[in-house]
Amino acid sequence: MLSNSRSAAALRALVIVLLIAVWLGVGAIGGMAQGKLSEVQSNDAASFLPASAESTRAAELNRAFVDSETLPALVVLTAPEGGAISPEQLAAVEDFAAGIPALPITGADPAAGDPATIGDVLTADPVVVPSEDGAALLVPLSLDGPAAEESLADDSSVVGGVVGSLRDALSSDLGATSESVGAVGLNAWVTGPAGFVADLVTAFGGIDVTLLLVALGAVLVILVVVYRSPFLPFLVIFTAVFALSAASLVVYHLAKNDLITLNGQTQGILSILVVGASVDYALLLVARYREELRHVESPFVAMARAMRVSVAPIAASAGTVIAGLLCLTLSDLGSNKALGPVGSLGIVAAFVAVMTLLPAFLLVLGKRSRALFWPRVPRQVDAGTHATVPGTLSTAEILSGGWGRLAGFVGRHPRRVWVVTALALLAGAAFLPTLQASGTSQTDIFLTKVDAVSGQKELAEHFPAGAVQPAVVITPQGDADAVVAAAQGVDGVDSVSVYTGPQTGPPSAVAAPPLVVDGNVRVDVVTTASADSLAAVGTIEAVRDAVHAASPDALVGGASAESLDTQNASTRDLKVIVPVVLLVILLILGLLLRSVLAALLLIAANVLSFAAALGISAIVFNHVVGFPSADPSVPLYAFTFLIALGVDYSIFLMTRVREESVLYGTREGVVRGLAVTGGVITSAGVVLAATFAALGIIPLLFLAQLALIVSIGVLIDTLVVRSLLVPALVHDIGPRIWWPSRLRHEAPRVHADGAPEPEGEEFARTLR
Repeated sequence: MLSNSRSAAALRALVIVLLIAVWLGVGAIGGMAQGKLSEVQSNDAASFLPASAESTRAAELNRAFVDSETLPALVVLTAPEGGAISPEQLAAVEDFAAGIPALPITGADPAAGDPATIGDVLTADPVVVPSEDGAALLVPLSLDGPAAEESLADDSSVVGGVVGSLRDALSSDLGATSESVGAVGLNAWVTGPAGFVADLVTAFGGIDVTLLLVALGAVLVILVVVYRSPFLPFLVIFTAVFALSAASLVVYHLAKNDLITLNGQTQGILSILVVGASVDYALLLVARYREELRHVESPFVAMARAMRVSVAPIAASAGTVIAGLLCLTLSDLGSNKALGPVGSLGIVAAFVAVMTLLPAFLLVLGKRSRALFWPRVPRQVDAGTHATVPGTLSTAEILSGGWGRLAGFVGRHPRRVWVVTALALLAGAAFLPTLQASGTSQTDIFLTKVDAVSGQKELAEHFPAGAVQPAVVITPQGDADAVVAAAQGVDGVDSVSVYTGPQTGPPSAVAAPPLVVDGNVRVDVVTTASADSLAAVGTIEAVRDAVHAASPDALVGGASAESLDTQNASTRDLKVIVPVVLLVILLILGLLLRSVLAALLLIAANVLSFAAALGISAIVFNHVVGFPSADPSVPLYAFTFLIALGVDYSIFLMTRVREESVLYGTREGVVRGLAVTGGVITSAGVVLAATFAALGIIPLLFLAQLALIVSIGVLIDTLVVRSLLVPALVHDIGPRIWWPSRLRHEAPRVHADGAPEPEGEEFARTLR
């Protein structure tokens, strides 16, 4: 016997060491992969549109009309207080423009194959264009599109290096910035598509390190409060970090081989999902492990029991989130499709890490592993005194704490609790129609002051704002005149012209013939509003209607058309994906709880919670922080996260309620389940809300809105829906909640004195 005991101990030690060693290897390799995720990102919004989108088809045909795709960078200079540009200032800017091709690109390493100067990525020499009002100068630069999208040897972007070089040179050579005028007496900005891309790259630069550190820091503080232990919080944090490393390793190689698409916002959400899910699952497992340690001496037996009863709800929780995320693959937008598999991989990594690495951490001290809970070490009690089956306390003991008192209150007044709670949630949901989600102008996507946005506003004041990125209409040559006339008749259109090819010299008095490619011509439509504004999107929508009436075969593309198609695709996704997510999660809940009625109740409760979260968020957006209209994909992302993650907490609760109901009956089982799970589920909800709130440190409107909605929704789910609404409804409905399973007819298997029915433990196993 002694030999067998020693062999078992040696085997357990070997398994623990191997698990930790394997995860250390994954962490080392995955950590390096995580640092390189930015190299495999694609943040081009146009590439996310489906091939069937009109703007995509127009862009495909438009490639035949140009020698190469370009990315405009616009240098805007103005005199302070609207003064006129002097001849001396014009001459100074012309000298500066002439030297732009020779400027070295910031961060470039020519020895490593990087372009050395800005001239290496220009498609034409810079020129200086005075405004008609004489108060501004414009230096348009055409960057080679493919070259600008490449990365430099230091992993920074070419476009970011070019824009950074321009801004540095304006400051050093002319003393011109957005804040200072220098010796020349001009303010300067670098804007246009290249400027916005560079500023977006800078904003997303916070994802790699800062976002993760803020999220982990917030989680660590919460875990210290929850566990009051110097050891457990770090074990949970380490588990989350290793899970993120594993997910990053897989995502990096899939994105590198073009099997999935990764963009900046998806990478940020991946970090939050993995950290939040890992900690949530860890909280549930550790709570059950602590509970089992009170009834058995061996930490290994306690862990085995904890994992046996925890694996089902944790797996169901992970499966629910994965199913919800994979529904995003039904989206027409590549950015939404990308989040589905990327987020799912993150959840899988979190589940595997919590079910393998965390138990190894918790058992690393062998028989002394209880010490990891110090100073609140769980002590073994007499199982025969307190347990009807292993790990089950008497109802009187369970109801002695704070959550027990709340559970008792819900049990005494179930109908009053759920009616009042439902009315409160309906009051919040009443503000849902005030949520504005019709799209966002590019100038509104930044929450901090950036050069590109300020420069765009200056550009619009002095130049035709839509001339930078005109809409393009590809139409049969015979319909050209009709298309031009139709577009000119649309309000918001500044000018319409047939494209005659690239201009190689000074303007000629004789009109050049239109460029014809495969029987098609291109018509350029300049809007009065900037191409990246909501006003321009509305104008292009009207242009499409007018042009299609004149030429059914015409295709309208360009930046505004891409924004319009993105909005339309997002609206379609919301209508298609939402019901699919609800159906999939309903099926999972039905299978897990073996009850149609319970699954329907949980779905209805979480939909009401989601509506309340959106309504409350609308109040905050409109009247507190003053956010502009949200992108249509914000409600879709929020719905997917809140329904999937919100159901998680109901799963944690209801699986325990079902377990207790087998022994004590449904109504007492609800009270016991709420009392036992209240602390850990609330902690999990607060952790998840805190991790999503960390997205707010990235100064982008989309992520700030998503962070606020999800954080509010998770807290509502945790503190209201799971703590009050669902338990009260289940208690009021009683055993019928388990319809059609046979549990709705079964009598409790425990007598009032706490003694189990004969063979009660075996019966309980059959119903779990």
